[in-house]
Amino acid sequence: MQGDPNISAISHVIQLSIAPVFLLSAIGGMLGVMANRLSRVVDRARFLETRLEEGAVELEDISRDELASLTQRARLVSRAISFCTATALLVCVVIATLFLGAFLGVNTTVPVACFFVVAMVAFFLGLLSFLREVLLATASLRIGGIHVHSQRPFTPKRRP
Repeated sequence: MQGDPNISAISHVIQLSIAPVFLLSAIGGMLGVMANRLSRVVDRARFLETRLEEGAVELEDISRDELASLTQRARLVSRAISFCTATALLVCVVIATLFLGAFLGVNTTVPVACFFVVAMVAFFLGLLSFLREVLLATASLRIGGIHVHSQRPFTPKRRP
């Protein structure tokens, strides 16, 4: 007894779509990490804004510099999230195209390849933005009054 050719075609499409589904899982993990970093940046910015509004004058210069850094970091993480979300959507389009091609009996090799390449470019750009944010965060990191990047003691700017 031979199997139904439609079942065989569908199982082949499912086999082809398993790799993109694993990719979706990885992208979901990255989006979780990026969203967590963005929330930490926003929380820190809100804390500093509250301190500035309360009149913590001794922290004003430091806080304004840090707020500028946090603004740039938030933009970078937001961009990374946008690119990775676009990647996830494109991977979903790849999976849908595979299934539509199988059901309609159409050769979808070129569209699937194009969507996948665009997805990888978007993922690359997302990871690049995320890397820039991490490097910016590390560059402005101070532990115990010492800049981590330069290993020099940090002295706050004083207003004249």
